[in-house]
Amino acid sequence: MSVSKKLANLPGLGDRGDRKPVVAVVRLQGVITPTPSPLPRGTINAHSVESVLTRAFGRERLVAVALAVNSPGGAPTQSALVADRIRELAAEKNVPVLAFCEDVAASGGYWLACAADEIYAHSTSLVGSIGVVSSGFGLQGLIDRIGVERRVHTAGANKVRLDPFRPEKPEDVAWLESMQGKLHDLFVGWVRERRGDKLDTSADDLFTGEVWTGEEAKRLGLVDGIGTLREVVAKRFPEAEISIAEPRKPLLARLGLGGAAGMLMEAVENRALWSRFGL
Repeated sequence: MSVSKKLANLPGLGDRGDRKPVVAVVRLQGVITPTPSPLPRGTINAHSVESVLTRAFGRERLVAVALAVNSPGGAPTQSALVADRIRELAAEKNVPVLAFCEDVAASGGYWLACAADEIYAHSTSLVGSIGVVSSGFGLQGLIDRIGVERRVHTAGANKVRLDPFRPEKPEDVAWLESMQGKLHDLFVGWVRERRGDKLDTSADDLFTGEVWTGEEAKRLGLVDGIGTLREVVAKRFPEAEISIAEPRKPLLARLGLGGAAGMLMEAVENRALWSRFGL
């Protein structure tokens, strides 16, 4: 018997006509930030998800891509870059994209979900938070008490806006609120573009940063239905097999290494984002 015939008789290497179609699942979990993280929950950014997105959309016999979104949000630019990349690949491969909100798809996490053609959530998922937030600390009193003098020299009057070691200035706050307003308008525009007539625009609090359960989000048109990834895929693509992929963690994360001080501060910031939603 020839080598080719022997290979043809091996399981999976014979008649390829019975191979199943594929739904590729991409897990998008963590805070959205341009900084890689060694923390267990991980982070999402355009660099970290590029390889997993290209692998998912490059699968043979691909019939759909599913996004498993579990994120409290984060950096607006990274949210937009990842979402734009998803849309580019979906158009290139001409396949539908379905998003599934897990514990939370809020703020930038919902921005990612809107990259899909259809969005689903669990009835207990937390969805929405279509808004923009900035946070920080005022440390002027602290350095006064410990006898530290703050010295900053700039060329440009606006180089030290909102310096946490100096008193807050009304004009700096006004500038920040203006920037937030512009980002909020872009966020709202993206949601309107992607959700269209599905949105209940009569709801006064739709774009106020409010968060809803999956059932409420469905009523408002923020999601298309209630259901888990496996439930929906089984109904929509009953013959398909599910192939799950996750972004690779940075090397330091895989080794469990990283700068202790930086990790601590990052952990506090990430913890604050998740805790806004009771997670």
